[in-house]
Amino acid sequence: MSFQPTSLIFTLLLGLLAAVPYSGIDINLPALSATAATLGASASGVGLTMSAFVLSLAVMPLIWGPASDRFGRKPIILAGTFLFVAGSVASALATSLQALLAFRVVQGIGAAATATTFAIIRDLFDEDTARAKIGNLMVAVNVTTMIAPSAGAALLALGSWRSIYAVQAGAGVVLLVAVLLGFSESARTPLALRSISAMVSSYGRVLTHPISGGYLLVGAAAGATVFAYVSGAPLFFVGVVGLSPQQYGLIFSACSAAVMCGAILDGQLGRRGIGSAGVLAIGLKLMATGSIALLAMTLARWSSPALVAGLLIVVALAFGLSVPNVMNATMAPLPDIAGAVSATAASIQLTAGAASSGLVSVLFDGRSPLSMTAMMALCSLLGLGAYLLIARPAELSRRAISLETGH
Repeated sequence: MSFQPTSLIFTLLLGLLAAVPYSGIDINLPALSATAATLGASASGVGLTMSAFVLSLAVMPLIWGPASDRFGRKPIILAGTFLFVAGSVASALATSLQALLAFRVVQGIGAAATATTFAIIRDLFDEDTARAKIGNLMVAVNVTTMIAPSAGAALLALGSWRSIYAVQAGAGVVLLVAVLLGFSESARTPLALRSISAMVSSYGRVLTHPISGGYLLVGAAAGATVFAYVSGAPLFFVGVVGLSPQQYGLIFSACSAAVMCGAILDGQLGRRGIGSAGVLAIGLKLMATGSIALLAMTLARWSSPALVAGLLIVVALAFGLSVPNVMNATMAPLPDIAGAVSATAASIQLTAGAASSGLVSVLFDGRSPLSMTAMMALCSLLGLGAYLLIARPAELSRRAISLETGH
């Protein structure tokens, strides 16, 4: 039995796989204090388990990606999902902070393998269809970010923090079986690209390719813009404005919903024949405009909470509109090493996001959203500049050469 790539269940399975890394972050957030109490550790110490998980997500795609080009997507996803299940079970049974840290690393290593879902889309679909499919993955990821914290809180109320890891393990087993029975191999890597040296050199090809390299910068800057508000918004709304965590949760959910709406809108525009380049330009300009407006408000010392929330929603909508096109454009020139391309994009975006998030937290002044809005404005302008000055010109130049040579 295998699922047809055009079927709803295939798309749903890809979406669930793409959401695994984010579920491993958000569902655990409500349980940090309870975990610390059980293990006799500090809250900051338990917070390191989140850092360990995210670090694994940032680094391991660089191994899983080219490995999927060499060995195939299916065995890599199976191996990663198995490690995610094993890490989840071990985390549920951990009796010390040190053990939990180690098991969370294993869990993150496994979750990182799901970055190859984007390569599967590149394997199976043309550029226009792939754009819509990537948008579907974005929707799945943002649904997860919306419901995971509440699910974690509910599991904590019904049982303990260990039940959260148990549920993650159970979900991983379901995905493992679904991939084993429902997936057919999608990679068609030439034999010449399956050597170890070819796996290593594939990163050089990605980073030095004028189009893919340019879009890597665009994606990293867009991701850093969003990570800036993810870390800075609670500091402002809860720490400065005084909203309750539940009230802030509504704002966060609205932003996640806006990302989904942007991805859905992009898919609808694609079906009506509106080109990817135009939509991406609009999305990046909208993101920069919203971020600059936020910075201008902050510098004018007029940070109306309602208007800040509204502009954050605009930025989130622009992100959802942009990212499917960025990922699609990054992979399009190098379909033979789509695994390495998607892995590089995921790793660079997470690394840029972690740096952006850290700077926002370190520079927070306790009185205003300046660190958040300044970082958002800087990163969104870098993303727009990378697109207009690097990625798009390289794309147009390559297209002109192809027309001249007939290739």
